[in-house]
Amino acid sequence: MSKWTIITLFLTAHDLVCRAQDNVEQPSGEMTANEQDQVTLLCNYSTIYTNAYLYWYKQLSNRSPTLILSESTVSKGTIEDEFKGRFSGTLDSTSRSVPLTIQDVSVSDSAVYY
Repeated sequence: MSKWTIITLFLTAHDLVCRAQDNVEQPSGEMTANEQDQVTLLCNYSTIYTNAYLYWYKQLSNRSPTLILSESTVSKGTIEDEFKGRFSGTLDSTSRSVPLTIQDVSVSDSAVYY
């Protein structure tokens, strides 16, 4: 008999505005997934600049945010060692998005992502 575990991934639902011309938004709200599912968290951006630098963070309750990955329109992105393997993200300058994909979701992935 297999057991299902519900994993809840909380996303920040507000927009972050750096300058009047720059905007980052996460159109997804709270997400729920089963263990071993794959989830994709969306992030869209707009900027008047040619070079964009975007970052994904994971924040557990009562802890400081932890950098997952950084992406840039001018160089190859980097992913932190602890997230290599199951976490990935690629900046798409055409659609102006940088989705974060988590493969093989586990209970330890329940957090706020921004």
